[in-house]
Amino acid sequence: MLPLNPIELAKLPRQPEWQSFCQAVQAASICTDELRLMQAAGLTIDLSAQVSSHEARAAATALLEARGFDAARTALLAGDHVNKTEDRAAWHTMLRAPEPIEAVAREHQRVREFVQQADAQGKWKAVIHIGIGGSDWGVRLATDACSGSGARRALKFVANIDGHALEDAILGLNAEDTLLVVTSKSFTTTETLANLRRAVAWLTQAGVEQPYDQVVAITARPDAARALGVPSSQIFEFWDWVGGRYSLWSAVGLPVAMAVGIDVIEGIREGAAAMDEHFAQAPIAENAPAQLALAGVANRSVLGYSSLSIAAYDARLQFLAPYLQQLDMESLGKSVDMAGDPVGVPTGPSVWGMPGTDGQHTFFQWLHQGTDGAAVDFIMCREADHQWTEEHAMLLANCLAQRQTLLRGTSLEADRDAMLAQGVPADKAEWLARHRRHEGGRPSTLIVLPRLTPHALGALLALYEHKVFVQALIWGINPFDQWGVEAGKKMASGILRELHGQEPDADHDRSTEHWISVLTQDR
Repeated sequence: MLPLNPIELAKLPRQPEWQSFCQAVQAASICTDELRLMQAAGLTIDLSAQVSSHEARAAATALLEARGFDAARTALLAGDHVNKTEDRAAWHTMLRAPEPIEAVAREHQRVREFVQQADAQGKWKAVIHIGIGGSDWGVRLATDACSGSGARRALKFVANIDGHALEDAILGLNAEDTLLVVTSKSFTTTETLANLRRAVAWLTQAGVEQPYDQVVAITARPDAARALGVPSSQIFEFWDWVGGRYSLWSAVGLPVAMAVGIDVIEGIREGAAAMDEHFAQAPIAENAPAQLALAGVANRSVLGYSSLSIAAYDARLQFLAPYLQQLDMESLGKSVDMAGDPVGVPTGPSVWGMPGTDGQHTFFQWLHQGTDGAAVDFIMCREADHQWTEEHAMLLANCLAQRQTLLRGTSLEADRDAMLAQGVPADKAEWLARHRRHEGGRPSTLIVLPRLTPHALGALLALYEHKVFVQALIWGINPFDQWGVEAGKKMASGILRELHGQEPDADHDRSTEHWISVLTQDR
C-alpha cells in the first residue's frame, strides 16, 4: 500500500503550500539572464525559459513535499498499487529494470530468442503490426526514430478500423513472407480483433494453409489468444499492471526488434532505466522529471496556458507528438481527485505538435502572435546521423531562434526604426511595426539529446512518463486509468449491435437516433 494515501491529501486549492506556490509563480517572471540546466540519463534539460524565481523554486519544493513526493515515488517504483481506482500497480519501470523479476526476464528472453531465430533463418520479409493506442504509437515511434540502425524487415501498421488502413498495409506484400503481430492487452479490443480477422482472411485467400502459424500475439490474456488459434510458442505476455501507454518496454517492443534489431529495443530499455535511476535518486531541486512537471503545473494551473506544443527538431521524431499526446492526455485528462471530488484547478493540457521545421510553416504564427499562446517543449539532437552538416546546423539554428523569439519577442521601436532606416514613410512604419511585434515572454523547455540513439530515446520517453506521474501527484488525480475512453467503447458496442438490426440497449440523443436509422437503412 502507499505509505501516504493520496485520498487523504489536503484538497489542492485549500493547501497552504499550493497557495504559496501560486503566489510565487504569479510574482515571478522568465529571467533571460539566468541559466537553468539539468543533466539526467545523458540528456540536458534547459528550463531557463520557464517562469521562475528563488521564491518560486522554494515554494515548488515545499509543494511536492506536502503532496508526499518521496512516498509516492517509492511506491511507484516498488510496484505498490498506485492505480487505486483499478486496484493494481503501474509497474512499467520493472519492464526495463537491469535485474527484472523472473516473469519479465523470461518474456524478454523469449522475445530475444524469437527475433534471433527469425534473423538466423532469414524468415519473414515483412511484418504487419496490428494494434491501436498504447499498442501502436510506441512501436511506430521507436521504429521510425531508430530506423538508422538498419532495417531488417518492412514494418507496416494497422491501427484504425477503417478498411483503408489494412488495404494500405498489405499493398505489395507477399502473404507467405509476412508475419502478423497482434497486440492487445485484453485481447478484446474491437478494432484490433476485427483487423486481425481481415488480415488472417488475406493470408488464407493468398493460399496460406495455416494462417495462424504466421501470427504472433502480445497480450495479458494468453488464453484468449490460444482460443483464437495462435500457437503458444508465439504468444508473448505482459501483465495487468502494465498500462497500454506504458507498454513499449514489454514484449510489445517485439515488432521494433523485428524491424530494426533486438539491440535497439534493449538499448531503449537501458536508457529508460537510466532515467528511472535519476528519478529515484535525485533530490527535488535537481530532479529533471519533477522540475519539468512543476513547470507544467505552473503553466497550466497558474499561468493559464491550456496546451503544450511538442516541437522536436528531428524528422525521425515525427511520431513523438502523438505518442506524448496519448501519454499526457489519457493520463491527465481528469477532473476529479482521488477522493472523487472536483480537483478545483485546471489539469492536463492539450498536447500537440509536429517536427520542426515543418511546424514553423504550420502553427508557429499562432504560437508567436496568437492571443492564447502555448507552452512549448523544444527537442533537438546535438549531433546528426547523416553527412549534411550544414543542414543540421540550419536545423539547430531554427530551433534556438524560434525559442528565443518566443521568449524575448520583438520590439515595436526596433521594428519601426528598421523600416524608417529603409525609407518606409513614418506613418506606414508605425502601422506595420504593430503587426510585426512579438510580445514574447512565452514559456518553453529545451531538451537536448547528444544523438538520437536508442538509449537517448528511452531516457526521453521515461522523462515524460515520470513528469506525468509527478503532475498527477500534485493535482491529486490518478494518471493510470482511462474511464472516459472505456465509456465510449461501451457505447460503440451498443450502437454496433443496433446497426446490425438488434434492439437498442440505451437511450440516444435525437441526432444519434437519426443517424442510426439512416445507417441501418443503408446496410
